[in-house]
Amino acid sequence: MKQLELKYGNNPHQKPARISIAGDAELPLEVLNGKAGYINLLDALNGWQLVRELKEATGLPAATSFKHVSPTSAAIGRPLSEVLKKMCFVEDIEGLDESPLASAYVRARGTDRMCSFGDFVALSDICDVATARCIKREVSDGVIAPGYEPEALEILQSKRNGNYTVLQIDPSYEPAELETKEVFGITFTQRRNDLKIDDSLLENIVTTNTVLSVENKQDLLIGLITLKYTQSNSVCYSYQGQAIGVGAGQQSRIHCTRLAGDKADTWFLRQHPRVLDLPFREDLGRANRDNVIDSYINQNEEDVCAEGIWENYFTSQPQPLTAADKQEFLATFSGVSLASDAFFPFSDNIKRAVKSGVSYVVQPGGSIRDDVVIDECNAHNIVMVCNGVRLFHH
Repeated sequence: MKQLELKYGNNPHQKPARISIAGDAELPLEVLNGKAGYINLLDALNGWQLVRELKEATGLPAATSFKHVSPTSAAIGRPLSEVLKKMCFVEDIEGLDESPLASAYVRARGTDRMCSFGDFVALSDICDVATARCIKREVSDGVIAPGYEPEALEILQSKRNGNYTVLQIDPSYEPAELETKEVFGITFTQRRNDLKIDDSLLENIVTTNTVLSVENKQDLLIGLITLKYTQSNSVCYSYQGQAIGVGAGQQSRIHCTRLAGDKADTWFLRQHPRVLDLPFREDLGRANRDNVIDSYINQNEEDVCAEGIWENYFTSQPQPLTAADKQEFLATFSGVSLASDAFFPFSDNIKRAVKSGVSYVVQPGGSIRDDVVIDECNAHNIVMVCNGVRLFHH
């Protein structure tokens, strides 16, 4: 198959729409179920590249949750703690502990659950049954993987009344060195971003503290590879095998750092005992629970603990999570990694990162204020790598 007709492009009025491949080659993907859309395929192809590179860089199965051409998170298959299982609503999934791929998916999908609502999933390995069971219970548009176990495919084909999009990608496919895209009738050509991200990009440590463990390096690589497929400007906080906060598409880097830091803080606070023990009504769906948890943590305008409102969500009135409660809990976390797709122009980014437990930083360097940024890192005993590599993605 050399081309695939799509329902429409970015919007319903943008017709016709298709994907195609030049020359004598065949499309390297197959639709096993459902019908992929234009944005779905952008997410799928970016997501596949991300997880393929994460698997190559770490040796572990990887997963990502994509939404509007940026990852909400990405993760590798490290075991899940009981707290993370409860936080992600997967305590009852059979076979979860035996599937590193399922663990990677749960981490990626569970990081920013509100932004992952209606996502597109990418998996580095053949989708097994445990992973398919986890995917089936989430609101999602589709999945791409190099293959599917027969029972896993059956599970996914039953999702969304049989209309769930399931794509299979040829893992051996490599595109041409040059890539093109057209904007306003003008063709842009560039070499595709085939830069290999590995430990060699973490050698130039510029701070007084130079200690990086294997796990720290994995987290920094997760951040860099995630940014490679995130709309710029972007930064990524990562922790214990997963991206926990992605700030994408902001014009100012400090806004990226704040946005991603707030998401990282929310991820940590979802593990607060008071959040884990919220007395939800049994008839409250998973998506509504996510919305309520976000409101509970972030003190949105609608106070879910208020008299006359809590009955809509809970069986009993929960105790509010105060600013002091949150600050005390967040202070217990450290060892977070922060990656940036371009240099930090000011030390304000480091000051904000410290509030979210950042201990390790990787960035290109090259700012006229590098010395100020390095001094700020040294003031907080942070390890910082300047690798000289910019990772803009547009």
